Amino acid sequence: MNKSRLEAFGDAIIAIVITIMVLEFRVPEGPELSGLWPLIPQFLAYALSFLFLTIYWNNHHNLFHAVERVDGSVLWANLHLMFWLSLVPFTTAWLSETGLHPAPVTLYGLVLFLAGIAHFILMRTLVALHGRQSQLAIAIGQDLKGKMSVGLYGVALVPGGWVPSVAMILYVLVAALWLVPDRRFANIVHPAR
Repeated sequence: MNKSRLEAFGDAIIAIVITIMVLEFRVPEGPELSGLWPLIPQFLAYALSFLFLTIYWNNHHNLFHAVERVDGSVLWANLHLMFWLSLVPFTTAWLSETGLHPAPVTLYGLVLFLAGIAHFILMRTLVALHGRQSQLAIAIGQDLKGKMSVGLYGVALVPGGWVPSVAMILYVLVAALWLVPDRRFANIVHPAR
């Protein structure tokens, strides 16, 4: 399989996942704007999940623009990531229906944590294929932001069972980390002239 097909597959999965999430929205009971107030928790859960999915899409896009080739191990690593991302609509729906209860908040964080680990595995698989001296490996570098994100997801799992609001703050913090553009792949994807 060539890398463009794998990237397109990832794009399609993430687009479908986002579509599934938005289809979970319920229409208010009546025509009054006040009917939207009860939907605010659902909208906030959707917005956070949408942000996470677009962060993964952006990183996936940049990563696959920087690779030269893929093999079977990359295909499986990519499917592993897509599996965890495909669970985001379920955990988002449960979170938005129940609010800040420990079990939904913890499961939401567990899926984010496992998606983060899957992304890390995908990057390591690509580095193994391309070599430690490749432009890809150099661009990935220490991946401090990626490691910090997985670490924060893991830390959030602890208070998630007792103080879910603290876990949610940590999830939002991870998303905020990624709002700062990641320029690691810029020179590979768009080389300086």
